[in-house]
Order: sequence, then structure tokens, then C-alpha cells
Amino acid sequence: MKLGSIALIVMLVACATPRSFAPTDDTAVRGVLEAQKSAWNRGDLEGYMAGYLHSGDLVFTAGGKLRRGWQETFDKYRAKYGSDQATMGHLEFAILGVQPLGADGAIVLGRWTLTDTPAAGGGIFSVALARTAAGWRIVHDHTSSDEPAAQPSTHE
Repeated sequence: MKLGSIALIVMLVACATPRSFAPTDDTAVRGVLEAQKSAWNRGDLEGYMAGYLHSGDLVFTAGGKLRRGWQETFDKYRAKYGSDQATMGHLEFAILGVQPLGADGAIVLGRWTLTDTPAAGGGIFSVALARTAAGWRIVHDHTSSDEPAAQPSTHE
């Protein structure tokens, strides 16, 4: 009886121990962005969007505009970049850091660079990801573009 009670207490304590953000979570979070980059570079906009929470709760802000929801975000991407490799160009991410937010959340800070498209550019992004039943998904994306290079003045 005493041994059974001790085993029960150990099991209850083990179950009550809060889960933490593990190295495998860091790898999974980085994997979301890697999968997005790969999908983009294949011209697979739907695959790229699979990294986002497919919900009206998704928040995306860029260029001074606020968008809410997966569909609105998808529609904006499709209107700006098309949905094939020829129009989407080549995307690269440089992850500058992953900051855990408890066991089920993380913020990723990074740089993006887009080439081989008329919409080429680059800038900084921060994305908040949440652990969902489907895996890690971006729930909030804030992307900024680098300032265009100053043009030399023609009026001297």
C-alpha cells in the first residue's frame, strides 16, 4: 500500500509539472519558417500560407496596413505576388532569434529578402507562433520593408 501511494504521488507530480519550451520546439518553430520559404520558392502560395493559423484570428500587419484573418492575408499575398514561381521570386529568411513565450508560444525575429521578382525587397519581421493541435502556426505577423535607397538629386 505504501509503495502504491508513493508511485501515485510520483505520477501526479510528474503530470502536474508544467511543460516547457524544449529544444525540439525551437527546431519545430524554425521548421515552420523553413517550410514557408521552401513553398514560396516552389511557387506554392498555399503551401507558404500553411505556416499561418487558418483562422479569422490571424493578424498580419505590413506597410502601415492591418489585416485580419487567413483569407484576407492570402488574398493580399496573391494580389501582390501571384501564385507561381515566375511571379513570386526567391525568398530567403535569416532568423535572428527565437524567444519562447511559455511552453506554447514563441516570437521569431528575422530578416527577409525577396529577389527575382518586380516586388523584390527586404526588411525585418517578427512573428508570434502558437502551438496548436496541427503544430506550430503563425498567429501574428509584423513585417516591415527596408527604406528604399535615396536617389541622387538631379537639382543642384
